[in-house]
Amino acid sequence: MDTADSASASTDRIRVRAEQRAGRRTQRVSMADVAQLAGVSSQTVSRVSNGYAGVNEETRRQVLAAMKELGYRPNSAARALKRGEFRTIGVITFNLSTTGNMRTLEAIATSAAQEGYAVTLLPVAVPTQDEVRGAFSRLGELAVDAVIAIMEVHLLDAATISLPPHVQVVVADSDAGDRYSVVDTDQAGGARAAVRHLLDLGHSTIWHLAGPEESFAAQRREDAWRAGLTEAGCALPPVVRGDWSAESGYRAGLRLADEKACTAVFAANDQMALGLLRALHERGRRIPEDVSVIGFDDIPEAGSFLPPLTTVHQDFAEVGRLCVEGVLRRMRHKGAEHGTTLVPTKLVVRDSTAPAPAP
Repeated sequence: MDTADSASASTDRIRVRAEQRAGRRTQRVSMADVAQLAGVSSQTVSRVSNGYAGVNEETRRQVLAAMKELGYRPNSAARALKRGEFRTIGVITFNLSTTGNMRTLEAIATSAAQEGYAVTLLPVAVPTQDEVRGAFSRLGELAVDAVIAIMEVHLLDAATISLPPHVQVVVADSDAGDRYSVVDTDQAGGARAAVRHLLDLGHSTIWHLAGPEESFAAQRREDAWRAGLTEAGCALPPVVRGDWSAESGYRAGLRLADEKACTAVFAANDQMALGLLRALHERGRRIPEDVSVIGFDDIPEAGSFLPPLTTVHQDFAEVGRLCVEGVLRRMRHKGAEHGTTLVPTKLVVRDSTAPAPAP
């Protein structure tokens, strides 16, 4: 009998034996039932259901056919208890509308899948400690091995958050290196590069369209802007604040358009820079001839702005990858020290910046 005939005969035997067991379909199918039907050991069924290598292909087909005939579904909870882990990473975040959070989340999901882990997402509707505590509690009920929190440190009060002892935590985009392992973009380095670029173009000072006061990232960028101007001996214009949205950038731009001494603006993100560009255009201020504008993030659309936006590139994919790498390392090496990993930024020069206009 050739291989094809043998496989066909094996499948026929499984079908006949499954039909003989039709009267017992109302009972829960066990791994032993699959093993008996397929004519293999329970260990072989276990190896097939867990996707392990080293199982003969014909045997694998027999086991899969038996699973299908019997309607067998592996008991993931039982497997998790046996292994001592659930192979699931929880992610807590709020403000899913921001570019950084969405791209970081995408990278976390991709990296986790490559490591054989699923991701359970718990969005926090309102950024308060009560909401964050509730999210951590729900993740505990959902059985996760680790948590990645994409949020600010003031929402991660260790005194009010209770976690099972085995759950490890890594924080993205926060300033909590003494209490948690942190992965973040080099916010300060990126802002310094933006300021340096505009000063090198001959602008006497730089206005800043900042993000929300409660944001760690916004504060880091603002502090670096202020330090860069101070070190260069430049006057410090008043901060104009937005909320990360293009609309807030537009409103800020209407104000800045009336500041005739304003020849350069560093916006804390690209969305606000987009609104700023529109407002300046509507008020007759040319970009970059009258006003240079630089953003932060390097969103995919930045090169399609009018004019194409000079900005600071953030590697969100690397942030997400390092978050997953960090929680897995903490799971495998309990007691590892906390610390902060900074992902470098890069200045991307396009057409929205130019030498300062002549006095």
